[in-house]
Amino acid sequence: MAERRRAARHNHQSLAQQIVALALDRGLKAGEHMPEQAIAEACGVSRTPIRAAFKILEKNNILIWKEEQGYFLARSAQEGLSDASIAAADRDQGLFTRILADRAARRIADVQSVSALARRYSASRVEVLNALKILSRDGIVSQLPGSAWAFQPLLDTPPAIAESFAFRLTLEPQAILTPGFALDPTRASALRAQMRAFQLLPDGRLTAAGFQRLDIDFHVMIAEGSANRFVQGALLAHHRLRRMAQKEAAPPPFRQRQAMEEHLDILDSLERTQLELAADQMVLHLRRSGIRRPETAGRGMSALLRGAQPAPARKGPAS
Repeated sequence: MAERRRAARHNHQSLAQQIVALALDRGLKAGEHMPEQAIAEACGVSRTPIRAAFKILEKNNILIWKEEQGYFLARSAQEGLSDASIAAADRDQGLFTRILADRAARRIADVQSVSALARRYSASRVEVLNALKILSRDGIVSQLPGSAWAFQPLLDTPPAIAESFAFRLTLEPQAILTPGFALDPTRASALRAQMRAFQLLPDGRLTAAGFQRLDIDFHVMIAEGSANRFVQGALLAHHRLRRMAQKEAAPPPFRQRQAMEEHLDILDSLERTQLELAADQMVLHLRRSGIRRPETAGRGMSALLRGAQPAPARKGPAS
């Protein structure tokens, strides 16, 4: 029963993010009405989950409820809608996210007991065990004999980050080339809207958290599109470690926008089923992202792509 409640909550959170992406994609302004039925039809769900998602967005000051009128958008893209959505997702996480944050900041040691974690977070043993089971399912901790749990190594040192890029250069292009690769079109559309909105933000509004979230979400979507369960599982576990670490400083604004442009180019190729081109674009994208790490920059790169130049910037949103 508890697992079903967590799953429903996760679905409502995902739907809330989808509603934000829809608002960004349609260029909705602050104060515009958000009718339940129209939003439900656009998201392909009934009105009941839409109401739950609206409650989440209202709680996080993204929507406003007006008696007898319904819900209205509280802010537009220019007024921080995308940033507010990211912050809402961060606040909506549970105990396991607090444990992850402390582990990433090295505030807790490699090996922890359930009782020590319960004392630290003023939580019950059941709550801690539930959080550890979620982290264990994600490959972040493993149970030792007795009541101790061990965390996996973090991706927060130059050698570990270099190995991460080498691993991704080997597997991510192959994930695209596995027979049966398929994107989730709804998720791809939502991410496209969020990445476009991110590109339009002024430099002062480009945050490390916003960039890293969109970057990892994009690569997770690619991993989930793979029809090979071993490739998919290895990549998803790795991206969970990336999300846990979040240690690297964000690249400069021009590179953040360029990375989003490369994501969009890969999406374009995938939606045209040009998988070999998309795989080559992925290699080039990863090489550029790891360019500050000479030990990983050239691995897996064809001679043609080593000489490739950045694609010209888009003039505007794709039609």
